[in-house]
Amino acid sequence: MHINFEFKARHKDIAAAEKALQAHHPRFVGEDHQVDTYFNVPNGRLKLREGIIEHALIFYQRNNVAGAKQSDVTLYPHEPDAALKQILTQSLGIKTVVDKKRKIYFIENVKFHFDSVEGLGNFVEVEAIDKDGSIGMEKLKEQCNQYQHILGVADNDFMAESYSDLLLAKKSSFG
Repeated sequence: MHINFEFKARHKDIAAAEKALQAHHPRFVGEDHQVDTYFNVPNGRLKLREGIIEHALIFYQRNNVAGAKQSDVTLYPHEPDAALKQILTQSLGIKTVVDKKRKIYFIENVKFHFDSVEGLGNFVEVEAIDKDGSIGMEKLKEQCNQYQHILGVADNDFMAESYSDLLLAKKSSFG
């Protein structure tokens, strides 16, 4: 398990935010098309990420509060395998599916996502990651704060919910 301190925000000009980040010479990982299948679980969130760059089974717990927040993550990277999805679907049932195009960057331990989410719009995510406890929460918070300003994210742009929560709310409001 590792700790992230992270935020997700709507962004009116995702291209400008990406350009602002590029001025800090990030490492570009690539552009990924990711399908995250969320499963019914009694606590936390469990999703199977199927992408070109990233594929993992991810369990995480986090409070739905706007702004930067702690997320406790257990990640199991794997090679794509239809049997895993079938087992999870049959045993737990699918809660919802998030389909997104994502540009991925890194600066040191900080991961940046520029997302276009089907049915929801454009978002920026910043994850300050501490894989082994050597960085500490204060430094992770500082990093999120620093990049919030660099990317031009206002406090009222922060999202409390995950993409899965937003999609589920949208579905329920349309009956």
